[in-house]
Amino acid sequence: MKEFTYQKAADVPGAVALLGADPDARFLAGGTNLVDLMKSGVERPARLVDVRELPLDRIETTADDGLRIGATVTNSDLAAHPEVRRRYPVLTQAVLAGASGQLRNMATVGGNLLQRTRCAYFTDLTKPCNKRDPGSGCPAIRGEHHNHAVLGASSHCVAVHPSDMAVALAALDGVVHYETADGPGEVPIGWLYLPVAETPHRETALPPGALITHLTLPPSPVAAHSRYRKVRERASYAFAIGSIAAALDVRDGVVHDARVAFGAVASRPWRARAAERILIGAQAVTETFGAAADAEMAAARPLAHNAYKVTLMRNLTVAVLGELAEEAGR
Repeated sequence: MKEFTYQKAADVPGAVALLGADPDARFLAGGTNLVDLMKSGVERPARLVDVRELPLDRIETTADDGLRIGATVTNSDLAAHPEVRRRYPVLTQAVLAGASGQLRNMATVGGNLLQRTRCAYFTDLTKPCNKRDPGSGCPAIRGEHHNHAVLGASSHCVAVHPSDMAVALAALDGVVHYETADGPGEVPIGWLYLPVAETPHRETALPPGALITHLTLPPSPVAAHSRYRKVRERASYAFAIGSIAAALDVRDGVVHDARVAFGAVASRPWRARAAERILIGAQAVTETFGAAADAEMAAARPLAHNAYKVTLMRNLTVAVLGELAEEAGR
C-alpha cells in the first residue's frame, strides 16, 4: 500500500477545502470499499480526509413529507430506521441484501453510492482495464464476463455497478446532494452515474472534489408497496447476478402507478422506464408483467456467456410484480 497522510475533517467546508488542496486525496468514511482498493493498489491516495464524524448522520422527515438521509448514516441504521421500513421498504430490503451485518455497521450511505465495480479485471493490476487505465482495453469482453452487463454497455467496458442500495434509490427517484468549494449542488440518482460510452473511468456526474452530504427521497405513496429481490450465486452474502427494485399501486386489478429498477445488468442502476410504460394503466396480470419485462430487456446485448441474464430478469420481474399485485388484492 502506498504511504498516505490522514486528517480528520472538522466540518463540511473544511473537508471540501482539504480535498481541493490535494488532487490525490480521497474522502474516507466507512472505508469498506476504498481501503480494499488501496490494499490491492487500485486506489493510491496521497491523503485520506476522514469525514465519518461530520454531523451528517441523521435521518429526518422533510417539509414535503419526504425523507432526508445523511451521507454518514450507516447502512445498518438506514435499514433499521422506522420511517424507512414503513414508507420505503424496498430500501430496507436492498440494504439488508447488500452485505453482512459487520459491513453494514461500518459502511455509509455516501460510500455505498460511490463504491466501485467488483469486476476481476478492474481489481487485478496485472490485467488491462479501461476503467482503471483508460485506453488499455477491456479483456472481460472476450474473457470472464458471465456476471457482466447486458444493458447499456459499450466496447470499452462491460462491468456492472455493485450497489444494491442504489438500485432501490433509482426506483424511488432519490436525489443526491453535495457540497463543493463553489457551494452546494444536487443531482437525481438517475443522472448520478454516467453512461459507459468511451469513458468508463468517468463514473459519476459529481464535480471534482465534491462531498456527498445527504440524499432526499420524495414522498411516494406507491413506495409503501415495494420490494427488492436479489439473485446471487450462493446463499451467503454475494454480489447480485440480477436484482429488481419494484413498487406497484394496484386498484381494482389495474396498475395505477409503478416504479421498477434493475441491478447487476448495467454499469449503473437501470431504471426500467419501458417496463413502467407498459405497466401503468394495464391489468395487473402475469401477461402484463411479462410484456413489461420483455419491453425493457429488448435493448439487451448479451455477450457469449451472460445471455442467461435476459431470462433471469424476465422471470424475476414477473415473480416480484406478481407478488406485489397479489398483496394489493388482499
